[in-house]
Amino acid sequence: MSEKIDGTHDGVGLRGASSTAASRLLSMTNIWSDAPLPPPEPEPAPVPPPPPPAPVAKAVAAVEVTTAAAPVVRDQVRSEQWPPRKLSLALQGGGTFAAFTWGVLERLLEEPSIAFDTVSGASAGAINALLLATGLAEGGREGARSRLNRFWVRLMHEASFRSLMLVGGFSPAGSSVAFGPTLRSGQFDPFDLDPLRQALSRDINFAILRDAACPKLLIAATRIRDGQQQVFRNEAITADVALASTCPPLVHCAVEIDGEAYWDGGFGGNPPLVRLVQESATADLLLVQVTPARDSYVPITLAAIDRRLDQIAANAALNAEIAAIAWAQPHIAPALRLSRIAAEDSVDGLAQRSSTDLGRGFIRTLHRSGREAAERWLGQDATGAEAQRTISVAEPALA
Repeated sequence: MSEKIDGTHDGVGLRGASSTAASRLLSMTNIWSDAPLPPPEPEPAPVPPPPPPAPVAKAVAAVEVTTAAAPVVRDQVRSEQWPPRKLSLALQGGGTFAAFTWGVLERLLEEPSIAFDTVSGASAGAINALLLATGLAEGGREGARSRLNRFWVRLMHEASFRSLMLVGGFSPAGSSVAFGPTLRSGQFDPFDLDPLRQALSRDINFAILRDAACPKLLIAATRIRDGQQQVFRNEAITADVALASTCPPLVHCAVEIDGEAYWDGGFGGNPPLVRLVQESATADLLLVQVTPARDSYVPITLAAIDRRLDQIAANAALNAEIAAIAWAQPHIAPALRLSRIAAEDSVDGLAQRSSTDLGRGFIRTLHRSGREAAERWLGQDATGAEAQRTISVAEPALA
């Protein structure tokens, strides 16, 4: 089921309970760091003491300063247009689960009235973002659909270790289960990155990302030195940046960029959401969440425990960023309309499946479910009312 997360969200309890954590997150992500500081107030002139300024005038001045500090120019009134004419995207990573995003993007590209402003992504979400942007810059909507289709079909047919590395398919915990104690003891020879770099360069034209026709990109990697999220924009994105964003620590060598070493971007922001709100020029944002947040089973085997821990960790940073946005939205982006399409609402039992599953039937199911979920999302009206009651019905269980 798709949902809208905006200023009318009824989660008042969540907003109140998370305000302290949200404050710390906003401070850490420097959401206002790019805004100019307000000018200092002038010293009062040495004249006979005039009447003190009215308190109302001071309040108005404070509001004007806050408005001037907004980092981007966006609509100040929420649009009632649906589907939105311009959209920014936040694409979560999650190994082969990101084939769901392929389906969502394919359906959105079939809507000629929707333009794309800014796209953020981490891990497999970063790969989908890069494929989308490259395709749009080179061949428009059809070019983007073709690139996404070619990449994922090739991934299915190769069904190899390298394929999983291209989408960050091995998590830290999952890698230890797959490869055993030798991986943790440092005796494992990390996979050579050159074939991966060549494969990415085959599907993604990194040079064209600087073209004016390309959407703005925010690609996340995790800086090892201090554990902070590093966001790379179009002019700085290379094959190394794509590799860093999809780099599982226990399988890949760390990727070095300008003297800094990086791991998978999903640790710091999966995907970057606060930064997307800060830099997007449109008030309409769509989050595509592919890693399951819910699981009705308590895991008891090592593999199941590791899988569930990975899911919790993958969504922890995202949940914190959503709480931060909900807390800050009335002050910085009152017109923001944030929607979410979650794969677990369309694929029954997704929490029990592996994000390393390259089975063609599974990938095709994810792709089809993504298309259907995007279709339902497009069928909503601007207030979030559902055009079809079937939006809340779970899809049939996977065969």
